[in-house]
Amino acid sequence: MTAPAAGARRAAAAALGLALAAALAGCGGGGDDRPELSVSGAYVPQPPTPDMAAGYVTVTNKGGAADRLTSVTTPLAAEVTMHTTTGTRMKRVASLKVPADGELRLATGGDHLMLTNLTHKPKVGDKVSFTLHFASSDPIEIKVPVEPTTYRPKD
Repeated sequence: MTAPAAGARRAAAAALGLALAAALAGCGGGGDDRPELSVSGAYVPQPPTPDMAAGYVTVTNKGGAADRLTSVTTPLAAEVTMHTTTGTRMKRVASLKVPADGELRLATGGDHLMLTNLTHKPKVGDKVSFTLHFASSDPIEIKVPVEPTTYRPKD
């Protein structure tokens, strides 16, 4: 092999290596391709009955990939179910989407959590522990205040 041919091969190999490194850097774990979840605005209205309550929360996703809220647990209730609301129709669902660069908002009159078979009737001012479980993100633990039955958050 001649010296110019060997040099050309080395240059081509170096260029290929740089191109592969650039491509891998673009696909790297910079966080853009994963959910980045945070929780805010959570509350439980004081329930009018001793066995059932509702729960509301906003899950914000600043990441470039969607996730799903798959379940919620709390020591306050034997069961927590998720519901969507369209018009006046409420439907139980197995999970709720947390869109990439968006939010899942559970609010009065809309999508919400139903807590059933309560261990006790919480009072205004109490704090209730919730753990939110997701399809791909780690669980998030929060303390949720109990607000008056007629409470409506300010937007």
